[in-house]
Amino acid sequence: MEIKVNFLDNLRLEAKFDDFTVITDQPIRYKGDGSAPSPFDYFLASSAMCAAYFVKVYCNSRDIPTDNIRLSQNNIVDPEDRYNQIFKIQVELPEDISDKDRQGILRSIDRCTVKKVVQTGPDFQIEVVENLDEDAQTLLMGSPDANSNTYIEGKDLPLEQTIANMSKILSDLGMKIEIASWRNIVPHVWSLHVRDAASPMCFTNGKGSTKESALCSALGEFIERLNCNFFYNDQFFGEEIANSDFVHYPNEKWFKPGADDALPEGILDDHCLEIYNPDGELRGSHLIDTNSGRKDRGIVSLPYTRLSDSGQVYFPSNLIENLFLSNGMSAGNTLAEAKVQCLSEIFERAVKREIIENEIALPEVPKEVLAQYPDIAEGIAALEAQGFPLVVKDASLGGRFPVACVTLMNPRTGGVFASFGAHPSFKVALERSLTELLQGRSFEGLNDIPLPTFNSMAVSEPNNFVEHFIDSTGVVSWRFFSAKSDYDFKHWDFSGSTEYEAETLLGILHDMGKQVYMAVFEELGAPAVRVLVPGYSEVYPVDDLIWDNTNVALEYREDILNLHRLSDEQLADLVERLEESQIDNYTDIITFIGIEFDENTVWGQLTVLELKLLIYLALGQHDEALELVEMFLQYNDNTVERVLFYRAMQAVLEVTLSDDLELDDYLYNFKRMYGDATMQAAVGSVDGSVRFAGLEPTSMKLEGLDRHMRLIESYKKLHAARASA
Repeated sequence: MEIKVNFLDNLRLEAKFDDFTVITDQPIRYKGDGSAPSPFDYFLASSAMCAAYFVKVYCNSRDIPTDNIRLSQNNIVDPEDRYNQIFKIQVELPEDISDKDRQGILRSIDRCTVKKVVQTGPDFQIEVVENLDEDAQTLLMGSPDANSNTYIEGKDLPLEQTIANMSKILSDLGMKIEIASWRNIVPHVWSLHVRDAASPMCFTNGKGSTKESALCSALGEFIERLNCNFFYNDQFFGEEIANSDFVHYPNEKWFKPGADDALPEGILDDHCLEIYNPDGELRGSHLIDTNSGRKDRGIVSLPYTRLSDSGQVYFPSNLIENLFLSNGMSAGNTLAEAKVQCLSEIFERAVKREIIENEIALPEVPKEVLAQYPDIAEGIAALEAQGFPLVVKDASLGGRFPVACVTLMNPRTGGVFASFGAHPSFKVALERSLTELLQGRSFEGLNDIPLPTFNSMAVSEPNNFVEHFIDSTGVVSWRFFSAKSDYDFKHWDFSGSTEYEAETLLGILHDMGKQVYMAVFEELGAPAVRVLVPGYSEVYPVDDLIWDNTNVALEYREDILNLHRLSDEQLADLVERLEESQIDNYTDIITFIGIEFDENTVWGQLTVLELKLLIYLALGQHDEALELVEMFLQYNDNTVERVLFYRAMQAVLEVTLSDDLELDDYLYNFKRMYGDATMQAAVGSVDGSVRFAGLEPTSMKLEGLDRHMRLIESYKKLHAARASA
């Protein structure tokens, strides 16, 4: 994590990281002002709070209340050496906690991350650089050993060279990549989380059987997502980029909708139109991109090659981002390697969907076959030793597809987690299933997986597949576990050179009668591809283009960002449109209009419901406001401070709307209950002297929106690289 420090007045310092700001000072006796804790005080508090966090996680996973658990820490200083200290952590537990849980809580404290880092002893490296913002050295694992050449199946270059090449690409772009976390809770299963230090919203996860292969996975995913603009899906690029010569790629093309908003000639082909516009309901306005919002410019579309005849087909950017998410994109050392990874991923998701939706019972991988892969078997044995039974299955559907499956059961909660992996090599597919299962997860995290069901509608519902796509936490049918499988086991193998594997996977799609469209990106220095298989590789239903399109943001974004400047007439129009739109009240504004507000602000927690509520207050429509306040308090999960504000608001509105109550009679005790500041905001919101309490003014210029501006600055680096290429 990158922490930037600013020097304030006297000895005060300001540290900025992610969306947080921390102020430190020194006591008056050390010439400070005593206005904030010292850096060392924060350090001491961090270990105590870290210990408490692990206690909380342990108790939450076992439904143990923490109301009567108390924890404290004292640091005992050696009088001979003040740097030699004992951190004594004490925890007070209620008598009714079992001995087993008492020991479990103590073990959880022992896992405190701060404690482990201190005990290991961090290595401090201090250096001078010419410019912090321009110093884009990657914060990874150091330079690879020139004498090491670790080859693994599926990679056309050694891991060490792959890491070096991809790190250089990111460094040349001016992106400072840092490793935020590692996981290795069972042998031969590694995962990590990497992100852009300057824009933490740009992040990826990697997985592998070694830490090097996991890092390759994470870096490759980062580069593929840069190439395909995935980090910036649905986000507003700002007016500067929206008005530039190109918005997405230099080879993009813009098409104006026809008469009566008809789809323009030149986008898609007949095959795609049959899939995406079967009933003629798709209009040009459905395909305006969310990122630029340039309705006047038309539909921005990107060229893809139709592999069946090498024809060029333009796909609207909006269609891709609405339906495909990250499915079908990959980067590699070679183009063939990227294609194999990309196509494997498409098969993994499509076959997984077919199995889950149709409740297919898969054959188990025989123990003698599993024994041929000792590293995988060791990882599985380690998980089972922790009390998690695993079922290893062949998901090839009779040897047709290169897919495997590892399913974990959690007897403690009754939950199950089906993880799929795909690759032309049976071993690699099985390995990916296992590493995907534990990617970024702790043992405690496995307590949150859903229960299986015999309800066929629950597993076939489209949103269930979306959950499976995002993090594999969708619902699985009990029929999946039947000992009577629908297919015989096949010890399949599609492997060979990466060129052979790519052609083999494309051949499977050809035999299925699928059209394949591909875009190749090489301007960043590593080959990356995006493959679209219409009618097969979409994540979201095609109907979403009409009924749940992300570009609904274009009807509301400017008004919401200019909220404080709207007249009462404009506010009334905005709230009326929101009411008529049937948009879910609990949709957050971040997602709704594609703006990355700081999640620690009122804007960052704002939902459509609260926005409508604040507009009704501004318009003096108190009955409507009270109805939404009651809904907010009943269902909304917001900060304690914001909930308290609306409790005060509810009280003020009920008194105001009553014929026989006077607000002045209750203000004294309202203030004692909710505090002066909260009551001032609540009363002001009702009498009209305060508008949109808690929301800082902004506009389409995005002033004050630091988090979103960091995302735009990240995209500008990519945009500039494309322009120069």
